[in-house]
Amino acid sequence: MYPDNNSNSKKLYDRASKVLPGGNSRQAIYYPPYPIYAHSGKGSTVKDVEGVERLDFVNCNSASILGHGNPQVIKAVQAQAERLMTTGMPTEGEIQLSEIIVDRLPAVEKVRFCNSGSEALMFAARAARAYTGKIKIACLEGAYHGSYDHFETSLSPMPDNWGPNEAPATVPATEGLSPSVLEEVIVLPANDVEATRALLEKHADELACVVIDPLVSRMGFLPLSQSYLKMIREVTKNNNMALIFDEVFSFRLGYNGAQGIFGISPDLTTLGKVIGGGLPVGAIAGNSDVMSVFDHAQGKARVELSGTFSGNPMSMAAGIATMEQLTPEAFVHLNHIGERARVGIRKAIEKTGIKAIVNGMGSLMSVLFIENNYNNYREFGINMMTCGALDTGKAFHRYLLNHGVLCIEPGGFIFSTANTEEEIDQLIEASAGFFESLSSNNC
Repeated sequence: MYPDNNSNSKKLYDRASKVLPGGNSRQAIYYPPYPIYAHSGKGSTVKDVEGVERLDFVNCNSASILGHGNPQVIKAVQAQAERLMTTGMPTEGEIQLSEIIVDRLPAVEKVRFCNSGSEALMFAARAARAYTGKIKIACLEGAYHGSYDHFETSLSPMPDNWGPNEAPATVPATEGLSPSVLEEVIVLPANDVEATRALLEKHADELACVVIDPLVSRMGFLPLSQSYLKMIREVTKNNNMALIFDEVFSFRLGYNGAQGIFGISPDLTTLGKVIGGGLPVGAIAGNSDVMSVFDHAQGKARVELSGTFSGNPMSMAAGIATMEQLTPEAFVHLNHIGERARVGIRKAIEKTGIKAIVNGMGSLMSVLFIENNYNNYREFGINMMTCGALDTGKAFHRYLLNHGVLCIEPGGFIFSTANTEEEIDQLIEASAGFFESLSSNNC
């Protein structure tokens, strides 16, 4: 049973805490009193250092879209490692993976690789500034876009500092940001068409780009409304602003990505996670005009983008082997099991009478112990701050850990092609057990 102070994971965590601040290098995978350490994975399961096997619905926060130990990916990586692990020369793999991305995203004509989604967002914003000649960046209140300074703003503001809804304050999400960063970011209220239109038009002469995650991961996988996305596309197109779709998560929604699902063509798209097949990767992709700022073939590029491991052969090989398996049929399966999970857990919630909602699209899902649906960060935040919703979510996470299921605390689920209907039913059954343990007046 977790937690256990005599467990191997606890011993590893104590050891790690002596040499790593906080005990590991990824804040997002820590949960108290200590995280469970992984030993191995196969298909849809991961085994910890105690030998306990669990269904893995974290899947490396979306990077392992095929599950663990996919034979074709392993074969491709082994062959590439034997041939060439890294080099100071370009390789054909970079071209092949770019061709796949260009083929799948109608709005994309050119691609440049880097090493993470955070890097991709940083370079996309820089490209937009170079292309438009403007400086400011707009993004949604409560949305996560990696660790670039300008995107470390207004991730989780509170009622006492978030300002008016029609013009949200720019609030630092971490220490260490320059005050000038806050002056260069415009924060938008999600799904408020008129307030956002007014903000964009007010700052039109200053705004280089608007960055949007069409399915907002940090808001429990909340989809943005069609009217909201269409308005932003219209205003950005009319005012020389680059529209950037952050599809580091949402590219997995379909064969043609989130932009194919929502029917919106951005100027730039940032990618990561699934396109690397489990190895580090990021990409900036877009139309030829905007992407021309990276072109160094005719002399000094307007925006320099290099990096020792950008487009490295190993990530390219793993990415190609992964993308080749992400066929239209694979997405049908992914989205089917995601919907099966959402429907089944909603039925279990209704049966037990607890206060909870289920959100998400495709192979992404959240279970939130709140009473009311929400449409933006403020409604989401107020819901999560009341009725012990966060504490209940943490208890849900711990219950599932002890019933053979790994999810993202406090209730996030990311599915893989390796998952079966039977495994989804196991998840539903385990979730129902937790719901039944709660009082019907839990909120």
